[in-house]
Amino acid sequence: MAAIHKGRRRLMGEINVVPYIDVMLVLLIIFMITAPLLTQGIKVDLPKAAAEPIEARPNEPPLVLSIDAQGRLYLNVGASPKQPISEQTLLVRATASLRRAPERAVLVNGDQAVSYGRVVQAMVLLQQAGARKVGFQTDLPPRKATTTP
Repeated sequence: MAAIHKGRRRLMGEINVVPYIDVMLVLLIIFMITAPLLTQGIKVDLPKAAAEPIEARPNEPPLVLSIDAQGRLYLNVGASPKQPISEQTLLVRATASLRRAPERAVLVNGDQAVSYGRVVQAMVLLQQAGARKVGFQTDLPPRKATTTP
């Protein structure tokens, strides 16, 4: 009987982790490749249903980019805020303004008739200028008349 026990192997009390490491490395590579693809786009803080107004700092008015129905751009900083500006001028003025005050609120005031693509182009310019968060200005919806019996 002693000869039978000599040929038997003892059970190992350890776990072989090499296959788990291989799987982990494959998953890591997959996530490293797909993560940049998921984060492309413009970061915008979308308003909630019961959105509260943004607190304006008294000594620092927000940077407001307006887009009219024809897609012309207007910025509330500069010598003539009521004159349309080019995309390059917008980029230069917004960059200068946001360098002086990086935490300055940035708002987009877009006409409802302007195309969504034009608004996105303008937001990309604001992002290139250094805007971290961009908000949208909207009008309040008309109040429904309540009838009393």
